Amino acid sequence: MAPQTPGGDVDMAAVGELLADRARCRMLLALADGRALPASTLAAEAGVAPSTASGHLGRLTERGLTEVVATGRYRYYRLAGPEVARLVEVLGRIAPARPVRSLREGTRAHAMRLARRCYDHLAGRLGVAVTDALRDQGWIEGSDGTPDPTEREGHQLPGPVAEDGAYRLTDTGRAGLAGLGVAVPDGLSAVRCCVDWTEQRHHLAGPLAAALLARFDEDGWLRSMPGHRALKVTDDGVAGLADRLGVGWPPPAVDLAPAGAGRG
Repeated sequence: MAPQTPGGDVDMAAVGELLADRARCRMLLALADGRALPASTLAAEAGVAPSTASGHLGRLTERGLTEVVATGRYRYYRLAGPEVARLVEVLGRIAPARPVRSLREGTRAHAMRLARRCYDHLAGRLGVAVTDALRDQGWIEGSDGTPDPTEREGHQLPGPVAEDGAYRLTDTGRAGLAGLGVAVPDGLSAVRCCVDWTEQRHHLAGPLAAALLARFDEDGWLRSMPGHRALKVTDDGVAGLADRLGVGWPPPAVDLAPAGAGRG
């Protein structure tokens, strides 16, 4: 994002004003998988005219939320960095879901929840399942990020999932990931995670998660879905995830309701 100049307190309203427009938010969501897209594609995604899209993209770029990548005479837009992707992901956790009004929208929402690209790492139910598998095998150590619905402080609702909880990469994990062909960054020990906005559980983020997703891509385990950031798991991916990580497809939904609680 744009560097801060010396002055008073931060002006969050300036960013809030940008995010108050649904068309601009749809553009940011379309870019949240790390792609660089032309203005025409972003206009279609946002449902606005190309001239209107250009104005929106100009404002997003001026404020440091997007940046322009020039390739010859073509111009593409992408998020300005991982901190913007994290902003989009965090807002997704607290924003209400848009109503599903058609079979197509329902199919897309289901695919997004199963597996999606979150900037440079894997998210959705698959991202959570892979994180669980690495922890269950002792490759990483740390809390699973599941909120305890019985914990309350006075009148407060159950506490939220801890943000950016850290895992530790073990020696066993380093060897196991190397066996998968994952390029583990040199000197990496602490492993970042973030809270998945659909599953309300941890999925891996940061350099290790990026290397893991790159390995899945190179092995042909995942394929991008046209028009949005959902991912399709290929036949090779179904077999590889099961054989190498013990992750079945589709991963089961996680029930966060307390034991004995009624199901709505």
